[in-house]
Amino acid sequence: MHGSKRISRRTFLQVSGAAAAAAVLGRAAVGAESAPAKRPNIVFLLADQWRARATGYAGDPNVKTPCLDRLAGQSVNFSTAVSVCPVCTPYRAALMTGRYPTSTGMFLNDLYLPDREVCMAEIFAAAGYDTAYIGKWHLDGHGRGAYIPPARRQGFEYWKAAECDHNYPHSHYYTGQSQEKKFWDGYDAFAQTADARQYIRGRAASKKPFLLVVSYGSPHFPHNTAPQRYKDLYPPEKLKLNPNVPAAMRPRVLKELPGYYGHCSAVDECVGQVVQTLAEAGLADDTILVFTSDHGEMMGAQGIAPCTKQVPWDESCRVPLLMRYPRRKVGGGRTIATPINTPDILPTLLGLAGVAVPKSVEGEDLSAVAAGEREDAGRAALYMGVSPFSGALRRAYRAIRTSRYTYVRSEEGPWLMYDNAADPWQMNNLANKPAHAAMQKQLEDQLQAQLKKAGDDFKPRQQYIDKWGYKVAPHGSIGYGAGNAPQSPARK
Repeated sequence: MHGSKRISRRTFLQVSGAAAAAAVLGRAAVGAESAPAKRPNIVFLLADQWRARATGYAGDPNVKTPCLDRLAGQSVNFSTAVSVCPVCTPYRAALMTGRYPTSTGMFLNDLYLPDREVCMAEIFAAAGYDTAYIGKWHLDGHGRGAYIPPARRQGFEYWKAAECDHNYPHSHYYTGQSQEKKFWDGYDAFAQTADARQYIRGRAASKKPFLLVVSYGSPHFPHNTAPQRYKDLYPPEKLKLNPNVPAAMRPRVLKELPGYYGHCSAVDECVGQVVQTLAEAGLADDTILVFTSDHGEMMGAQGIAPCTKQVPWDESCRVPLLMRYPRRKVGGGRTIATPINTPDILPTLLGLAGVAVPKSVEGEDLSAVAAGEREDAGRAALYMGVSPFSGALRRAYRAIRTSRYTYVRSEEGPWLMYDNAADPWQMNNLANKPAHAAMQKQLEDQLQAQLKKAGDDFKPRQQYIDKWGYKVAPHGSIGYGAGNAPQSPARK
């Protein structure tokens, strides 16, 4: 947890074998003592900007996601999953390290995740895993089109990835040790999925487990580049908009939604192909399969323009999270109300795999919750906007999401409070209303407890920028165009 002695990445990599890694680093993973002789494979499917409600199984009346709906019936559905800092780079850093943005300094886009952090692939490799990464990375900070050499891949061996490219019909990648820029054939999610399926087939006879991350760029904008046959599924005049989208915003939303949903349906088909390949290769029972997203998409909710994230409402911060592992009875179509946060994902995967959790990790191992052995519906998941930079609303905040409530504090004080059971579209702000003072006090206490646990005293945004030594561009984040030097957290 925060404040414990940090184990350096170099020290970690010098430790050989899972048992030694546990001895040097570990708080033991739940079930580590009875880990299977062959650890489970892990296939982690990560979408970009896919909000929690935008699936059929979550009740969206428009979107067609038959593959995800079937997968939800075989999985555990974490219905209260939040993005710790709902924007690309901060989420990905928290996912890889199991640490909070205020601990790593990774709270802005286009930063370089520093070498000192112990990351997902390094941990699993030390436990005997082969590791692979396909798709969008966005953790290197050396330019969105730049080559990422093996030393900066945070432990991933098989590599077909790009820092960031949302030109889906013609997106690039690098592979191996070649600096030659290559391009995916056609719509990149389809080509990336084909590569992932080939990798999975090649692992069927292997005695070593593997970790495979497939990171799709869509349904992040631009939405108009979704394949036409998928956009055609969504005639604007037939789309039903959510009640928290005001009338003035609806024309713009109806322009974006066919492409957004089109991307969702295209990626849904990709998910189905991965599920099918795992079954055909005989790997389904012994594979932890995860589908989730780095953050959501406001799409006009609360009057906030499409293509916006970072803000504290559900459309931005809540994400889908399905997890399936038949061998550990993680599945069966169960819905879990226990809130889960980005830093919790890594230790939960380690717990399910029987691998020790490094001391540097700040998230909680919820593998017992995933396996149905316990539930913690009273838990609160902390999320934050340390220095928001996109859209018109750039208000720093700290927030918690419980199984029922959302509570948000800005620098000025309590800002938002919603009873999500009674008000699922978050249209009735209860903050600072006398009738709800007792509940607000309880939620404030929970928020402060989470902040203390994470070692975050919630200072003004500029203090965090100064503390980590950043020079931000006019748009409020790290510059990533030609001539911008890489920036990495360097605590002053």
